Amino acid sequence: MWRPDRWGLAALLAVAALVGVSCGDSSVAPDPTVPTTVEEPVVDGSTTTTIDLDDIPGVEHLVITSRDHTTDDVDYPTVPPAGGDHLGVWHNCGIYTVPLHDGAAVHTMEHGTVWVTYEPGIGPTAILELTEALAHHEKLLVSPYEGQPAPVIATAWGRRLEMDDIDDPRLAAFIEAFTDGDYSPEPGVRCTGAIGVPPDQPFVAPDGSTPDEFEDRMQQVGIGGDGIAPVGGGDA
Repeated sequence: MWRPDRWGLAALLAVAALVGVSCGDSSVAPDPTVPTTVEEPVVDGSTTTTIDLDDIPGVEHLVITSRDHTTDDVDYPTVPPAGGDHLGVWHNCGIYTVPLHDGAAVHTMEHGTVWVTYEPGIGPTAILELTEALAHHEKLLVSPYEGQPAPVIATAWGRRLEMDDIDDPRLAAFIEAFTDGDYSPEPGVRCTGAIGVPPDQPFVAPDGSTPDEFEDRMQQVGIGGDGIAPVGGGDA
């Protein structure tokens, strides 16, 4: 699992302790009017194809048995991970141009967020087209993920979909079906107020501190070194 190399796991955990990050904040209510189908135009634009959101072809259904906060390096069974134990702080939603931390991204998905990842080798043109197509989604996490088994992968808590093309119509259907979906442990919980400023600062503290500045402040309050601040146990 990729980890930030400048300030490490203790800094990520300390963010949660210092700013009072909680998994019980349901300030955003899930939308009860999600449509059951999505229509996408075919290549020539003359007709549409309808995708049933309850039966999107190719979606993997995974059983997630635990979702505790942990300081351990979790060995997730899928790439990218689709749930499980995770850090006590999440990544803020947005479109990132750099890799994210698996444990923080899993926490974001716990809140009902879809994580769309792409293999950097698809090239700059495809990356630009993909991110532009996704830019209008407020509750979405997007990032590169080197070494993933498909060019584009959409992941939600317990659900994942591998795709070969950036314009696969199933991507829009997946986002529609699983954003704040019933499979998420905490649908409707915010994906802001934690760590990360898109596009290229996934580990900036909430007050805008740089990693060095934030680490200095942690030392001043006795966090770091031989001790790691508690993050409050499991989710609400």
